[in-house]
Amino acid sequence: MDNFNENKYLKAKKKVDKLKSFYSSLLAYCIVIPLLAYLNFRTTSYPWIIFPAVGWGIGLMGLWFCAQGYNPILGKDWEERKIKEFMDNREF
Repeated sequence: MDNFNENKYLKAKKKVDKLKSFYSSLLAYCIVIPLLAYLNFRTTSYPWIIFPAVGWGIGLMGLWFCAQGYNPILGKDWEERKIKEFMDNREF
């Protein structure tokens, strides 16, 4: 039973770490992008702010999916299935 609780704790800690990473990045995004936008519109008429905002936004979406356990490419619980597969393999 202790092993079960330890595994559950480690899984929860991993999820909290992913959420923490997402929220830290979101906070930085909310601070940096407006500053870059201000700088962009004060210095030039070309809207280059679009590129970092969209690029960082895509990265934030990836972090959010990861924190929620959603992986559209590898599927749900892919990591756990792969670990079980390797543990069951005698040659590994």
